[in-house]
Amino acid sequence: MSWAKGPKMAIVWTIVRVWLGIQWITGGWHKVADGFDASGFMQGAIAKAGGDHPAVQAWYAAFLENVALPNAKLFSFLVAYGEVLVGIGLVVGVATIPALLAGAFMNLNFLLAGTTSTNPILFTVAVILLGTGAASYYYGGDRFLVPYIKEKFGKKGVKNAAEGGATV
Repeated sequence: MSWAKGPKMAIVWTIVRVWLGIQWITGGWHKVADGFDASGFMQGAIAKAGGDHPAVQAWYAAFLENVALPNAKLFSFLVAYGEVLVGIGLVVGVATIPALLAGAFMNLNFLLAGTTSTNPILFTVAVILLGTGAASYYYGGDRFLVPYIKEKFGKKGVKNAAEGGATV
């Protein structure tokens, strides 16, 4: 499947990556600008854990009830700013792999909370882009940053650590 990772296909992956980033920015910007309180969402998810056919698994509802809900202010902040940061990273192609992982993780959590919406689509697109590897950021800032970071910190840091010196 090397054809999917070449520079020509990277054009397609860049368009998909930027589209995904715009989805995240759009989803998160109003949360940042208007203020976001996830406690109602969490309470709704906890309520979906009951009945004959629960949409939320008991273990996840317990996490929401015992960890997330008591810290709703922190989780609200993390979701709102996380969505915007994921979006910015994807649009400019900087920290692309961490942004894809963070976005997929958020989508997974929204799905576990019983919210379908666009989450399956965004999750799937993130997984596909993760599978393309460097082709997902060939036309982005990581194309230049990743080699620089590897050169600056990669081999040198490993060599110094192996020699018993401090990593740089």
